[in-house]
Amino acid sequence: MIQSLSISGLLTLELHALNNEGAEGNTMMTRMVDVIVKDGAGAKKHTVNAISGDMFKHIFVEHLIGEAKTAGLPLCEGCRVFDPNRICYPPAWEALNKSRGWKKETKDSEILRGVIESCIVDDAAGILITGEVGGKSRSVARKSSVEFGWVVGRPNEVSTESYFHAKYVPEGRDKGSGDASNTGQNIFHRPASSGRYAVVLNVDLYKIGRNDITLEYDIDPVARHARIAAVLRAVAAAFVKPTGAHRNTQHPHIVDFEGVVSLSKSTLPAPMISALNPAFVSQIEKVALGLNQLAPVTQPISTHNFDSLGSFVDRIVQTISTLEP
Repeated sequence: MIQSLSISGLLTLELHALNNEGAEGNTMMTRMVDVIVKDGAGAKKHTVNAISGDMFKHIFVEHLIGEAKTAGLPLCEGCRVFDPNRICYPPAWEALNKSRGWKKETKDSEILRGVIESCIVDDAAGILITGEVGGKSRSVARKSSVEFGWVVGRPNEVSTESYFHAKYVPEGRDKGSGDASNTGQNIFHRPASSGRYAVVLNVDLYKIGRNDITLEYDIDPVARHARIAAVLRAVAAAFVKPTGAHRNTQHPHIVDFEGVVSLSKSTLPAPMISALNPAFVSQIEKVALGLNQLAPVTQPISTHNFDSLGSFVDRIVQTISTLEP
């Protein structure tokens, strides 16, 4: 059974504005980060465009909710309506308390069990469970099994420009709004970024359905299989359709996706190295070879290269087909 999966890739996006920091006057500011990369015998700082891991986690969760609804998997009311509080959404939390008959002396592990059984999103994506149980405030952490890093532009391989836009007003185009009402003819500047972005993602499949406190599975193997398959489908969908800001007029051009999917069938981690390293593919293969030497009988680590978005999706499909309920 596959225990963990890692993705190290290089995603080429053109003319997108998926993640912004806010606005200064009438100018939208895009997300920028600093990275330190090797430069000859030393290292150099570069400021590059990036998409936060929070944004891609949000994209993944949106797709996971859709997969859960399609497959008939359990969802709490908060996730069903895409409320950011998830199972802590007041109607959902009150319903769970009532159905479980929880009291103030109920153990944290039992609360966690109820959350895991009730919702695939809270199970797989993690949540800080807060609310009252029997009149007593509780706080229980559920760790995420899916971990997204920043999707960060490679230095010298990404560019951001600001473009002039105007709101079309058929009449009175010579008149600006003159106030904050957003009426009349307004001008604004919106960024668009293009380039090659390093992607890192880890999925600890063994954590899905497992209670963080008791370290035992709270759902049966068949249910775990269905949830793992849904999680992997949502991971694929996150790169096929990366939802985010300004997609109505700046739908990103996905040009290419290349990299490595690493799988582990043991407690050894699936290796992952950022595409900020130009030799990331060969380095991952070398790490996998070394890890397999630590377990020469089982050879638990495998790596699978992909050279396009299509071959990436095909690799995820093949991985799902090898899952054992």
